[in-house]
Parts: sequence; C-alpha cells; structure tokens
Amino acid sequence: MLNLSVFLEDSARHHPDRAAVVLGSQRLTYAQVDAAANQVANLLVERGVRPGDKVALSCPNLPYFPVVYYGILKAGAVVVPLNVLLKGREIAYHLADSEAKAYFCFEGTPELPMGAEGEKGFEATPGCEHFFLITADPATNSMVGQSPVFETVLAGEGDPAVILYTSGTTGQAKGAELSHSNLILNALTCNRLFGAKEADETHLLVLPLFHSFGSTVNMNAGFSTAATLVLMPRFEAAGAVKLLESENVTFFAGVPTMWWGLLNALTAGVDVERIARTMRTAVSGGSALPVEIIKEVKERLGLTILEGYGLSETSPVATFSPVGAEPRPGSIGLPVWGVEVKLIDPEWGPIEGPDEIGEIAIRGHNIMRGYYNRPDATAEVMRDGWFRSGDLGRRDKDGWYYIVDRAKDMIIRGGFNVYPREIEEVLLTHPGVSLAAVIGVPHPSHGEEVKAYVIRKEGATVTEEELVAWGKEQMATYKYPRLVTFVDSLPMTATGKLLKRALD
Repeated sequence: MLNLSVFLEDSARHHPDRAAVVLGSQRLTYAQVDAAANQVANLLVERGVRPGDKVALSCPNLPYFPVVYYGILKAGAVVVPLNVLLKGREIAYHLADSEAKAYFCFEGTPELPMGAEGEKGFEATPGCEHFFLITADPATNSMVGQSPVFETVLAGEGDPAVILYTSGTTGQAKGAELSHSNLILNALTCNRLFGAKEADETHLLVLPLFHSFGSTVNMNAGFSTAATLVLMPRFEAAGAVKLLESENVTFFAGVPTMWWGLLNALTAGVDVERIARTMRTAVSGGSALPVEIIKEVKERLGLTILEGYGLSETSPVATFSPVGAEPRPGSIGLPVWGVEVKLIDPEWGPIEGPDEIGEIAIRGHNIMRGYYNRPDATAEVMRDGWFRSGDLGRRDKDGWYYIVDRAKDMIIRGGFNVYPREIEEVLLTHPGVSLAAVIGVPHPSHGEEVKAYVIRKEGATVTEEELVAWGKEQMATYKYPRLVTFVDSLPMTATGKLLKRALD
C-alpha cells in the first residue's frame, strides 16, 4: 500500500522549513504545502469524494497546483490535470470522459479567463458535482477553515493516481491511467539518472505542471528530494534568466524552444558566470534539440544537455542520455533503469539490426494501466506488457536510440502536441467550411505552426482572418490554425483519403 503524496509528506517530515515552492516574493515551506494539501483532502472528503473518484484540476504553475494535486491524492482520489488553455467545450468533454466528480479551476486573468471557461465546462457536465474556483486571494478559497491534519488514504501500488489526456492521430482525446507505482518509480528513476541529492536542488519550473514532463521530472522528482521549485506561470526567456541568476537554480528542464529562448536572453548585463556556477543539470525533451543549441549551451554555460524521450503513456520517461557520456546529436539516449525498449514491425515482430527503422515499443514499471474506459484503444497499443509508441526510430550499434519520424501527422507547436484530426473536426462545425486538412509547417521559434487548407461551402464568404478568429474562440491557444489557405480541392489517395504529404 502506498500513495504518490508520500513525496510531499516525507519531505515535510524531514525538511519542514525548507522552501518547497517559490513564486515571486511568495515562499511556501514543505510544512505549509503539506498542511494546505491536507485541507484540500478534508474538503473533498466532506463533499463526499471517495477513494477512486476522479477530480479534475485546471491551474497554471502556481503554488496551488501542488497543493491541490497532492491533496486530491491524499484523499485517495485520482487527479485529472487539464491543459489551462482549454475552452469550455473542451473542458466539458474531459470532465465527462474522465467521469470527474469534482473540478478545481483557477480563476485566471483577463487575458486567460480560465474560471469562466471552467464554469462553462462544469455546467455542461451534469455528472460533475462540485466546482471549486481557486482564487488569487487565499482567504476566499474553498479549503479555508478545513483542518490542516489528514490521514492519507493508502492505495494499492497498481491503483490509478493520475489520468493524463493524450490523443492519437485519430479520434478524441484519451485518458492514460497512470498508477501510484508508475509515477513513484518514474520520479525516483529521474533522481537516479540525474544524481539528485536530498535538499540540494533548486528547479526553475517552466514546463507546465499539467503535462507529464513537468509533473514528473520537476514536481514529483523534486518533491521526493525536498527540492525547491521556483515557479514560472508562463515561460518568458528574459524573466527566466533573471530567476536563474537570483534563485541559484541548479536544475533546468525545457523543450527546445525554451532553450533557444534562454540563449537569446543571455545578453549584456546578464551574469552568465554566476548562472554557470550554480546550474548542474540541463534537460531537454519534447522534440529533437538542434545541434547548434547543444554546442552553444556547452560553450556559454559549460553544461551538457541531457536529451530524453517519453510519452504520457510511459509516465513519461523511457529513455535518456546518460550523465557523463558525450551527447550524440539527435539521439534520445538509452533506456532508463527498469525499462526496456525495442523496435517492432507493424505485426509486433522484432527488428534487431543496427540502424534499421521500426516502431518504438516500451516495457517496464512506467507503462500505463491503459486508456480509461477504452479497452479497444488499449488493446491496439499494448501486448504482453509492451506499449507501442507510434513513433518510428532506429538504434545504433551501441544501443542508442534515435527518433526517425513522429506518430503520423502529429504537430508539435512550442512543445505542445497538436492532433490534426481534432482541429479538422472543429473546423467542420463552422457553417462556411466544407472540408479541411490540417498540417504542421516549419516555424522559427515554435518549431511548427498549425496550417489549415480549407474548402468553403458553396456560397460561403468566410475569410482567412474570420476563420482564424473563430478558431481562436473554439480551441485552446496552442491548437487553433494561425494560417488558413482556401483551396478548390484537396489531394486524395486512390481510396479517398487525404494525401497530406502533397500539401506544403
């Protein structure tokens, strides 16, 4: 019996006065975060939430995120983190699909009215019984007045702890069920990999905590060693550099666009030597890191960036560049402790020769329980403990892996996965759209931009600007197409499928 919240509780017991989270002038100790999480757990139990119930959470990188996340876990419930950019329609889908009984949502800002969108989604979901608005004023939050003491509900090691939503290249988003042991072992594996020591790390946390990369590599792994997490609600390169200087950051993890931004922000007046003295660990994931960035980080900061690979379904870490080894540009490294990787053909047959291309399959303590309430979708990707990733890769003669191609059609915009099928289906709900095909096109800072090729309905007069503005209202900020091209026809295969590779 165990619970993922042990990371917070154990650090609060041994290092109660150490800063757990920092946001501007606000600094909360481990004892304070643990007490606040206990208040969340007491609130949920009072409202009738029982072990195994699902509780959704929409919150940017604020101290409230770990407080509510671990509070949900303490109550024995399952956390369903939601992307903070989702709109009401999308939130309603996730609440209904996960069968969430309660929903915590940060109020947001005028620029990002999360609370208003969250309330829309909640009101459209009859099965979700409780809506808790998280406000910037601690005195007005629902957990105020609850006891700061709570006896954590223990779970079986294979019981679900978190449901992370992901999508394939077809169909609606699916919830990957991750167990307490999945997430505990993956976090401890990160610390084993990076050589983290107890109460000796300060993370600059710029990756969104609702995503598996940030929640495992920064929050869960960091809390397990009583690290201090310096939070950035939204990544901004110049602000991040200032925090690297002022907070003596030892650990930075980001996607390639963040590393690109940091390097560009190391301008005159920045104490680069100070940053280089304190930083010990540099991590990148999400997409391949350009060789030029690897070289420049080494030259300017004296750091070797460790690149890794994983998916929501793998908790997420599956492979990583070993510490101390010379980086191999383009490589995602070797399987991490307790995890196996192999290449397979479409029929699950092995591909064993060096530099032969196959689909990456993964087995180990990190593999999800399955997709929530989707046995058929689970069966498509899992067999005998192995999970097939949908990504094509190769393996060199030394066993290092390289990604050759991503899962078919998927777009990565600024580190976020965008699935064309979902965007196309939303575009088709516009009264002026007859057919749409969505692809990714190169972008200098985001990696890829979302572009839609659209056939108008007969007589429709919708313009590019109007369709972009409409999409912005219907979809999360990272999803909607910024580029729209109207066409009279779209290329098709002989079987009538869209031939996207003919689009540019």
